[in-house]
Amino acid sequence: MAIAAGDLREKITIERASYINNEFNEPVETWAPYISRRAGREDSGSGEKEAAGQVGAFLMARFAIRRDALVDGIKPTDRIAYDGAHWNIKEMKQLRDNTRFLEITAVKDLG
Repeated sequence: MAIAAGDLREKITIERASYINNEFNEPVETWAPYISRRAGREDSGSGEKEAAGQVGAFLMARFAIRRDALVDGIKPTDRIAYDGAHWNIKEMKQLRDNTRFLEITAVKDLG
C-alpha cells in the first residue's frame, strides 16, 4: 500500500478497552477513544466464516496512518471505529516504502 499525506481522506478513531465495576462489583468491559487520526483506507478482502454452526460475512481493510508517539502505542487489542462500525485489529506493520506511516489490517463483521 503506497501512501502519501494527501491520501489520508478518512477519519478513524482508535478505541481502547477498559474495565469498570458494575453495581454488583463485577468487571464490565467498556470502550473509550484513544486517538483519532486521518487515514487512507484500502479494502483487501472479504469472505465468509463459519462459527458455532452459523455462517457470517466479513470485510478486511488496510488503514494507513501517519506515525507519532501515540500511534506507536496502538495495541492489537484496540479496535477501530470507522464509518459507524467497529473493526477488529488483526495486524500492524510499518510500511516498507515509507517509515512515516503505520499500516493496520482490520476486519469488520458483516453479520
